[in-house]
Amino acid sequence: MKALTAEQLASYRHNGFVSPFPGLTPAEVEACLAGVNRLEAEIGGPIAEGDPKWRSHGHAHSPWFADLIRHPRILDAVEDVIGPNILVWTSTFFIKEPDSKTFAAWHQDGTYFGLTPNEQVCAWVAITDASREAGCMEHVSFNGVPRQLSHAALGLKHSINRAGQTITEDFDKSKPVAMALRAGEFSLHHEFAIHRSARNHAAHRRIGIGLNYIPTHVRVDGPVRCKAMLVRGEDTYGHFDLIEPPKAERDAAALAVHQSVSDQYRANYNHQVKRHEARFATA
Repeated sequence: MKALTAEQLASYRHNGFVSPFPGLTPAEVEACLAGVNRLEAEIGGPIAEGDPKWRSHGHAHSPWFADLIRHPRILDAVEDVIGPNILVWTSTFFIKEPDSKTFAAWHQDGTYFGLTPNEQVCAWVAITDASREAGCMEHVSFNGVPRQLSHAALGLKHSINRAGQTITEDFDKSKPVAMALRAGEFSLHHEFAIHRSARNHAAHRRIGIGLNYIPTHVRVDGPVRCKAMLVRGEDTYGHFDLIEPPKAERDAAALAVHQSVSDQYRANYNHQVKRHEARFATA
């Protein structure tokens, strides 16, 4: 074990989530904030209001982001959960403006991923304080039995997930656990972890970044071949087309790779939405 205690790993296996962990230094947090500011200056406004592609896969276009996904404290924790050979499958900004109505309904991250086996773990990194007031994540335990629940994209107004997807079947939500994080800390949660987040009532932006890791033996179950980035160990399976870290921030080469990653991810996502709908329509 490199980062988790036996008790923390057992909690992750039983509940589907565990936190908090120390991650970034204050200087590293500032470097991430500067990277966010440069991106928003370049696209002319908040990430959440721009082209949807800017919200995801930042590791493909920005060296500071590619450094973040390789942060040794984060990778040590992830390795304790999924082993030493690690890919980044996707990554996402989760930003709530001060005193905004933005929220996330109850959902599971992996619903439209199409990954098999289901071993994806998200390291959710707080770049600013993600307190209860600021709308931190809340999780409920899957009690040692991770399973896919039925979802629907309801187009919920103010949803941080653009499609407004939410769980549509009954589950026990009576004991939610607030996952408050200070800037620089991170949490871990399984792709079938059941979670939500409330609106940001704080006076500061709640900026979080979700880093989605898989062991190299995991593959996409579907017709679209996706891209990923190897961040630790080796890949002897070849289930993904591997991309290299960008050499410069959003130069022509980086932008081309980012667009390709985005296009293939979206094609797979659309396929998996239809697959999920068909599966639960006949369940």
